Amino acid sequence: MVLAYIRPDKQFDAAHDQLQQINSYAISHGLVIDDEFIDQTSQNKRLTERRAVTEYFQSKSNHTVLIYDVWVLSTNMEDLVQMFSCLLKNEFSVHFIKQSVVITQESSVMLVLGLIDQLRQTLQGDSKRVIGRPKGSKSNSKFDKYINDIISYIKEKKSVSEMARLLNVSRSSLKDYIESRELKQVAHGSLLPVAPEDAEEQVINTIACPN
Repeated sequence: MVLAYIRPDKQFDAAHDQLQQINSYAISHGLVIDDEFIDQTSQNKRLTERRAVTEYFQSKSNHTVLIYDVWVLSTNMEDLVQMFSCLLKNEFSVHFIKQSVVITQESSVMLVLGLIDQLRQTLQGDSKRVIGRPKGSKSNSKFDKYINDIISYIKEKKSVSEMARLLNVSRSSLKDYIESRELKQVAHGSLLPVAPEDAEEQVINTIACPN
């Protein structure tokens, strides 16, 4: 089973930005998303207060989970380590879209530490270029709730007029939304850049040691 986990945050990326990247990644890798969990819990909440997400992942095992970036799991280092540990213990295969890497029980310890250290650097303000809110992030839209339907319609080669009728929305507004969110590229899996062959090595090389 393939799961998509989305957790928006005002300092990083909104839900639709994450959905856009996750859908494009899934299409380009031949994956079909079976379930989608959008966690609206504040980033300030500790893992002990996030019962919905802990129960969700505890109820599953040996699945593939697609996550846009490491901060989505948590911005608290202690909680992040616990989430990594529990996901891997329950045999999840975790795909981090932004870094183009996958972690499993067989992954290098250095890869896991590299992902954690990337987030540590960002939270400490040492290297905002490592990860962070990308330039040009879009504001929320009333069409965001239809994003998966729209992507499906595009893949089915429906016209914008047909989609507008099915969703009972304005054709012109829908057309603008599709163009601004680059949903045609998402639907054909062409939005993401080609993943570097040394993606894991690049993550490991971002680890910053004390001077």
